[in-house]
Amino acid sequence: MKKITDELAMIYKTCKLYYEEGYTQNEIAEILGISRPTVARLLKGGKEQGIVKLELVNPFNNDYFDLAEKLEKRYELREVIIVPDENDEYIQKKEVAKAAAEYFDRVLEKDNIIGFSMGTTIKLVVDYVTKRQNLNLTFLPLIGGTGQIQQEIHPNDIVLDFVKKYGGEFKLLHAPAVVSKKEIKNEFLKEKNISDIISYGKKCDIAMVGIGTPLSQESTMMKTGYFNKTELEEFKQNNVVGDICLQFYNKSGENYNFEFNERVIGIELDDLKKIRTVIGAAAGVEKTDAVIGALNGKFLDVLVTNYSIAKEIENYIEKGE
Repeated sequence: MKKITDELAMIYKTCKLYYEEGYTQNEIAEILGISRPTVARLLKGGKEQGIVKLELVNPFNNDYFDLAEKLEKRYELREVIIVPDENDEYIQKKEVAKAAAEYFDRVLEKDNIIGFSMGTTIKLVVDYVTKRQNLNLTFLPLIGGTGQIQQEIHPNDIVLDFVKKYGGEFKLLHAPAVVSKKEIKNEFLKEKNISDIISYGKKCDIAMVGIGTPLSQESTMMKTGYFNKTELEEFKQNNVVGDICLQFYNKSGENYNFEFNERVIGIELDDLKKIRTVIGAAAGVEKTDAVIGALNGKFLDVLVTNYSIAKEIENYIEKGE
């Protein structure tokens, strides 16, 4: 049993006034005739002496918050946002897109420059952002996209959708996402309007990117027949697990020595990493390895994904792979 002392009595009385009766520290100081710093010291003493025991109750009735915090700490992410799993692929993408839109609205500031990759999930984000005008924003694609890429997920098309919501300035990249030879890419980059947009993309304040899985039969790029057999064989030989802006990487996040990457007209991953806020969105457990590779490569600042992916990443961490 604690020995009753004047100090202990003051601690108890102060804590009771603060925690049970709801008085402010200034009001307690006036009631007890002591200084404001003394009140703060007594409240601290209440915790140290075990007089006050605080219990934090998770209001979400799930482990999402703790799981997100674990991933944030492990991969030094600014934020991880986890949404519930859905049985339907399209609904799952919509839920991830909605969460990404909410984060985007929260961090968007006046005069921001925003860049986008291609992708079905990124395309859906614009449906959920809050319409605002007079922010003096600039939108641009981070990669080309003519050719086999479906018009609705073309980065230029995504840019124009956002301009309809926010107004502001925009730039379009009229170039293919990838060409057959590096020399052809170099010829495209000699065009000032193309090289200027790619350079401008490096100045983005926010980049919103999808995370692709090139070898999945469900991937947009596989469905559109974008890759030839030689390219697919290269991906397999190099243990490719994912891509961001068609820049491919393995599970360790390494993206060097991939011949395909050298033919892409768009931002490179080293430049993407320098952007202040890179928001990565991924839906569907088949993208787990692609997300892990992106995290290991430190390509993202914010991850928006569904629960199954987050749990698989946790398992990966616990295995110490």
